[in-house]
Amino acid sequence: MTTTENTKKLIDFTSDKFEKGDLDNDSLVQLIELCGDYLNLKSIPDYAKDHNLSYNGVKKHRNIIKLFNQKLVIDNI
Repeated sequence: MTTTENTKKLIDFTSDKFEKGDLDNDSLVQLIELCGDYLNLKSIPDYAKDHNLSYNGVKKHRNIIKLFNQKLVIDNI
């Protein structure tokens, strides 16, 4: 997997600021929540319920990722 230059800059910036104490855990949680909003990230059961689909249908035909040991759906198109 390759990352873009902007992705690398963002990761480096976040790492640097956290290590220097300029960002704390609450800041990182807010960043994660923002990313989740942009990705329209949902658990498989929540996505299935919201879209009147079966769990297995979502699992087989949607963009599934594993994050924090949880399977989630990305639906930001």
